Amino acid sequence: MATKRDYYEILGVDKSAGGAEIKKAYRQLALKFHPDRNKSPDAEAKFKEINEAYEVLSDKQKRSAYDQFGHAAFDPAGGMGSNPFSGGFRQGPFTYTYTTSGQNPFGNMDFDFSDPFDIFEQFFGGGFARAARRPRYGIKVSFMEAVKGTTKEVTINGKKHTVKIPPGADDGTRLRFADFDITLDVQPHERFKRDGYDLFVDQEVDFVTAILGGKVKVPTIDGDLTLRVRPGTQPNTLIRIRQEGVPRLKSSGKGDLFVRLVVKLPEKINNKQKKLLEEYQKNN
Repeated sequence: MATKRDYYEILGVDKSAGGAEIKKAYRQLALKFHPDRNKSPDAEAKFKEINEAYEVLSDKQKRSAYDQFGHAAFDPAGGMGSNPFSGGFRQGPFTYTYTTSGQNPFGNMDFDFSDPFDIFEQFFGGGFARAARRPRYGIKVSFMEAVKGTTKEVTINGKKHTVKIPPGADDGTRLRFADFDITLDVQPHERFKRDGYDLFVDQEVDFVTAILGGKVKVPTIDGDLTLRVRPGTQPNTLIRIRQEGVPRLKSSGKGDLFVRLVVKLPEKINNKQKKLLEEYQKNN
């Protein structure tokens, strides 16, 4: 299990820092790493880490316990008392709630602004006395619907909306609308595996074709294509087919398709086949 970073180090402040300095450091880092602003893959994790540090260091009692016992002060298993983060996250001025359950097709991400400073006013400008909530909903789509694009009709708060899913969307892709966001929950495919814009698929090849060479049909997202198998192909040979992967979002072109040739051996052979194989073995 990874060791948790020091909260003072996360916010970039000294242990003697006052409340105003801690709040200022938090404000700058939260603005920098908020997922609505920062699109880097690790932004959300850093944002959560920053808010966790602020939650402790901005509270006198929690900070005192942390200064004395470190992270163990909030670990139920450590016998130091209850964990202030159990049952959900109160992250700095935000309440950040999310669901990963596959049973509910909709999940919410709500923000509750109770801090004296309003961080979202800096995000979007204007003289907001209180920033508006921006709900986030999850919607399930099939693997192919995400890869090829589609439209979905969803009902939110009793009102129907048409959601256009662009080709190349992936699990976790977020679509922004006027009053809410949609996050895609892409279901797995029975054959294709996806890594970014590249696809991977296993294709069985009988051992005779692997030895002598031949042709085999392999699936792509646009239908089967014929692949030439070279003589003497070894098990688990990986073949790259360019531009047969997933369409790239907001740009032209596609990723690649990687086909792994799985050589299938017969479970039973007759006497004649056995003798031929034994003769081959003797001569080699």
